[in-house]
Amino acid sequence: MQFSFSGGIHPDYNKESTFASPVVEMAPPSEIVIPLSQHIGTPCKTLVSVGDYVRVGEKIADSDEAVSCPVHATVSGTVKAVEPRWHPSGSKVMSIVIKNDFEDEVAPGCAAVTDDIENLSPDQIISIAREAGIVGMGGAAFPLYVKLKTAIEKNIDTIIINGAECEPYITADHRAMVEYPRKIVEGVKLIMQCLDRKTAVIAIEENKPDAIATMKITTEDTGIQVVPLQTKYPQGGEKQLIKAVTGREIPPGRLPMDIGCGVFNVDTCASLCRAVKKGQPLIKRIVTVSGSAVVTPKNLLVRVGTKYKDVFDFCGDFYEDPYKIICGGPMMGIAQHSLETPIIKSTSALLAFCSDEESFESESVCIRCGRCIRACPMRLMPSYINLYASAGEFNECKKLNVQDCIECGCCSYVCPAKLYLVQNMRMVKEKLRREG
Repeated sequence: MQFSFSGGIHPDYNKESTFASPVVEMAPPSEIVIPLSQHIGTPCKTLVSVGDYVRVGEKIADSDEAVSCPVHATVSGTVKAVEPRWHPSGSKVMSIVIKNDFEDEVAPGCAAVTDDIENLSPDQIISIAREAGIVGMGGAAFPLYVKLKTAIEKNIDTIIINGAECEPYITADHRAMVEYPRKIVEGVKLIMQCLDRKTAVIAIEENKPDAIATMKITTEDTGIQVVPLQTKYPQGGEKQLIKAVTGREIPPGRLPMDIGCGVFNVDTCASLCRAVKKGQPLIKRIVTVSGSAVVTPKNLLVRVGTKYKDVFDFCGDFYEDPYKIICGGPMMGIAQHSLETPIIKSTSALLAFCSDEESFESESVCIRCGRCIRACPMRLMPSYINLYASAGEFNECKKLNVQDCIECGCCSYVCPAKLYLVQNMRMVKEKLRREG
């Protein structure tokens, strides 16, 4: 086995503020905003109206489309509005606004224990994953039930659980592995049961020795192997993780399951365990709140739909008005413009930075040093793709496999000319997508 991949970088990881910070559950605020689009696929349609009373865990929106995922009320209370609200993507999407009554009344059927777990069929596990609204919690937000069905159809032979968490600042998955390893392992066993596989691998970067030790103890006699990985960004990318663990490479335009591998996030596994064993839908998640502008960085267990403002207030607010707020990590996260935006199922971190960290440099010209090519974990040629993109030669970009770019930011990070490489590749990919 190999335990790394070609390319990649070693940024400052800046995890010290929350690395050893236990997860603290945040009390839900007075108002919750739940977007109907929190996943890859078709947005949900509301099942409730203004004035309706909803309970914790109640399904409030769903879709009949093949790729979608229901959403649930995360507090009990009255539906205050169904209207467009800000979304982490930067646009407004239709959302359900709930006025919290602070009773936390649980919906009938929610928190029901599933009997005879060991004899659940794959279809039953998939159905539970769907009804619980579980998505990939590492950031991609792909519906778990679709991933499991596809894995069965593709007859994958390797299950990899992603505990790498390579993005700077983020420690949500790390704390999950340290604090509730049994839930993660039980979730992995359910995936193994669903896919009829006797083994699985949990891959963790070696900069998390306590997580590695805890998971090794918890996985004894389970058929689950814990594999330490070299600390390098973007080790947590699916293609890089598969290369590191199995040595297999995904051909251009193909997906992990095309080469027999299924990759699942550690907290996704824990959510599946809760859904199967306790009947709990995905209504909470761990969010790392950090950055130089945050008074008290924390790892929080937050209700989905909690606004950024409430999260930062719980962490002592800001030292000063932040010059930048990011949802996710600094390498692949999205800059935010409103504190009214809510936490969604895929929100792993909220970062806020002081003005003294602001650094903006205008583009220079490519000096043909080749650093971007050496750093690219997909072995692309960012400098050439950027050259063709600047000239509007998008078909030439396609020939250079621009669509395989994972937008990790390694090329921009190492570029001495400060070229907007990632932004240009993202633009090209979007133009090619629109052209079909």
